[in-house]
Amino acid sequence: MPEFPSSAEWRAAVPVFAALGDGTRLELVARLSGGEPLSISQLALGASVTRQAITKHLHVLEEAGVIRGERRGREQIWELEPGQLEHARRCLQQIAAQWERALAMLKEYVEGEG
Repeated sequence: MPEFPSSAEWRAAVPVFAALGDGTRLELVARLSGGEPLSISQLALGASVTRQAITKHLHVLEEAGVIRGERRGREQIWELEPGQLEHARRCLQQIAAQWERALAMLKEYVEGEG
């Protein structure tokens, strides 16, 4: 039975949740989750924000440990760094398991009253 995430685990996941709380950043992560590293030019293609805004969003994601950038020639190439996302997923999964247990207990209580 999974335990509730510790305070330290939550503190480690907070920057990820904060970074993913923005629609543009979430879209960038979705595009990078295809597995192929992409340049800023590729990520800005078809975006509703400027290339400069994309760059700022990428840096927020990098600071949260969600992606990493690497200079290749004249371009900055970005790719997903799945470790922090996996950690955040585990925290959410533990919360979901707690909710399931709480709902099962509530159901048992309500059905036992009838």
